[in-house]
Amino acid sequence: MFKKNVGSLDRILRIVLGVALLAGFVINGASGYGWLYLIGIVPLATGLMSSCPLYSLFGMSTCPMKKD
Repeated sequence: MFKKNVGSLDRILRIVLGVALLAGFVINGASGYGWLYLIGIVPLATGLMSSCPLYSLFGMSTCPMKKD
């Protein structure tokens, strides 16, 4: 599937941020710009998959280097 390029701390932060934004949508979704909370789907998905397309595009990775 996708190459893993999201490290442990980065992954945890993405999941927490995604869940917090989606919770904000549930709590405050009826406001005028409440739909913006749905952007939380992106960090949640990338955190759960351990892969970020933008990291791949720029050649970045927060995964620890493998020791040979």
